[in-house]
Amino acid sequence: MKNVMKHFKKGILMVALMATSLSFAKEKTSVFMIKNDAKMTSIALRDVKKGNLLFIKGDNGAILYKESIQKTGLYNKGFDLTSLPDGEYLFELDKDLEISSIPFSVKFGSVAFYKEKEKISYKPYVRIKDNLVYISKLALNKEPFLIDIYFTGQGLPELMYSKELKGTRTPGKIFKLTGLKKGSYKIVMHAEGRKFVETIN
Repeated sequence: MKNVMKHFKKGILMVALMATSLSFAKEKTSVFMIKNDAKMTSIALRDVKKGNLLFIKGDNGAILYKESIQKTGLYNKGFDLTSLPDGEYLFELDKDLEISSIPFSVKFGSVAFYKEKEKISYKPYVRIKDNLVYISKLALNKEPFLIDIYFTGQGLPELMYSKELKGTRTPGKIFKLTGLKKGSYKIVMHAEGRKFVETIN
């Protein structure tokens, strides 16, 4: 009974942390500060950390540019986006638990950013402690969150669990590791058109 109460309290704590994240998320200001001149686009990013990743992607998801941020704090860089072929593109900043993106287009050498379509997506959070796996995610628009768990220890992956969580802003699950087959497991999570993978041994 003590164990059940202990894990129940941990679950309540996780929900409280996610609710706190939710309140901060509502107040969040734009990550991207953009100055767009005729030939050069200056991008400034606030509150970055060393190791965050900056991408420019095509409309098909192809990575055209990738940079690992080298310094914590404020990031500044100029880009000549006019040299890109006409089309739709995306600047994307991949941080610890969130991905910020802003679309832009290039047409006849002119660059246009769509600030109203700037978006923050929240990544799933996976934590292992005391033979338990905690999986949680922030879903501001109550978007579906799919969790698939595969046993990958012998040959082809074997689906052990599949569940779609929806209708809540803080979907999450807790799994016991005791009593499972020995080997590797792969947690595959789908949310907002993105795929996230974690491996457990």
